[in-house]
Amino acid sequence: MKPDRLVEKYGPRESMEFDVVIVGAGPAGLAAAIRLSQLARQQQKELSVCVLDKGSEPGAHILSGAIMDPRALSELFPDWQSLGAPLHQSVTGDKFLFLSARGSRKTPNFLLPDCFKNHGNFIVSLGDVCKWLATQAEQLGVDIFSGFSGAELLYDPQGAVRGVVTGNMGIDKNGEPTEHFQLGMELHAKYTLFAEGARGHLGKQLIAHYHLDEGKDPQSYAIGLKELWEVTPEKHQPGSVIHTSGWPLDAHTYGGSFIYHLADNKVAVGFVVGLDYTNPWLSPFEEFQRFKTHPSIRALFEGGRRLEYGARAITAGGLLSLPKTVFPGGALIGCDAGYLNASRIKGSHAAIKSGMLCAEAAFDAVIEGRQQDLLSSYPLAFRQSWLYSELQQAKNFKQWFKKGRGIGALMTGIEQWLLPRLRVNAPPWTVHHSLPDHMALKPAAECTKIDYPKADGILTFDRLSSVFISNTNHEENQPAHLRLTDPLIPTQVNLNIFAGPESRYCPAGVYEFVEQTEGSPSLQINAQNCLHCKVCDIKDPTQNITWIPPEGGGGPNYSRM
Repeated sequence: MKPDRLVEKYGPRESMEFDVVIVGAGPAGLAAAIRLSQLARQQQKELSVCVLDKGSEPGAHILSGAIMDPRALSELFPDWQSLGAPLHQSVTGDKFLFLSARGSRKTPNFLLPDCFKNHGNFIVSLGDVCKWLATQAEQLGVDIFSGFSGAELLYDPQGAVRGVVTGNMGIDKNGEPTEHFQLGMELHAKYTLFAEGARGHLGKQLIAHYHLDEGKDPQSYAIGLKELWEVTPEKHQPGSVIHTSGWPLDAHTYGGSFIYHLADNKVAVGFVVGLDYTNPWLSPFEEFQRFKTHPSIRALFEGGRRLEYGARAITAGGLLSLPKTVFPGGALIGCDAGYLNASRIKGSHAAIKSGMLCAEAAFDAVIEGRQQDLLSSYPLAFRQSWLYSELQQAKNFKQWFKKGRGIGALMTGIEQWLLPRLRVNAPPWTVHHSLPDHMALKPAAECTKIDYPKADGILTFDRLSSVFISNTNHEENQPAHLRLTDPLIPTQVNLNIFAGPESRYCPAGVYEFVEQTEGSPSLQINAQNCLHCKVCDIKDPTQNITWIPPEGGGGPNYSRM
């Protein structure tokens, strides 16, 4: 039974009216909600704001490194320290290493580009920051609905976004209502802001519907994998920041690692791989595990204990891939648009700033009595902001690395070390790219197969044990939230030509090729393992996989990420 038939049988849906609806309780969505409410209080206006969050609670689905530049937060809350914001561990030192298979070379600090310097920044759990932001938003009167996904877009007769529909609850895997069935609710708004993070389900539809990416470079993505460890006290250096490039990735594959020392003997270690990689035998998860065995890295984790694991796609195309951010009735903010500064390996400050800029535009529009039109002052304000200047300086970063690690390192040095010292604020040249990530894979027969070592369960781990400590859970008797447009393509195309890359690019063991009794393989989808990273939606070479929100509250439950 399809959703429209459910509405016919059990409808009409209930609806609620708000001035502004925000989809996503990450840093962008919560900053927008807070700024709207602050402005309403300052001007003594009534304003209703609602935030939807598909996680079980704010922060449950938030994953980031993370080093936070507090600049935008200080604009949102100048007194964030006295309010108890969870920015406790300041950065005490930076180190950048180039790794070979057996050794490492440290970049002298005086040659380190400013984008890799973190003086004045903080090592944080972004999930904790979002929990704190949610508390501040609720104290300002914002309604936060956790466990409810934005499942469908609502349009008015003129084609403007009118709001969203939350996902139906209590549907079994055959699409039939169970005893717990609850029809989704319509949330109507004068303006709807989309802050779903990288490769947002609704954001993807909006970009296609309104052709928001017309004239832009294809968006470029990466996968970020992260583990939280407790290391032995003698190895812990609070505030220490290490980034690496090089081994185990080859010179033509974009990526690198981070190691951040938090307080209380906790260390966040992560690995980033650009999803424009060409070898279908490559497994980002296995490369991450292999990275930890490097002679310059492994000693830190020996004797320690792994606490948590997660993975998430990263929107890394920067300014040249940034789509048009406004359309009739709404806007894209944060990583749903793509404001992350890949050269700084930071996005939370950009997400907060974009949310604030959009909120100011939406507030003015509502107070003026407008609705469902273009928030044109939002992109205008962005172009006049420090965020635009920052992204302008980094506009070529990912494109240079598409040409190889050596060229990428050289041009990053020129653009972000030399030019600022010559008082040139942004590169006078622009480097474009035209190939989307899903088209980058070469046939498996043309590539070298990578044989990864077996996990030892001490320093390196398999996918299933990793998913276990992500606290991922989905109701098994629900419709699949990973959908194949054509069920034959995985075996007829992906397996035959690319050796089944979905079994390797997925960091959670969701996709598995199994032999049937008659001898022909088929693709098994273990949807209950899904970390909501969205990598399959991005990297599948035939774009045959579509990620949709599962029943609200499902997915990972990150406690300290």
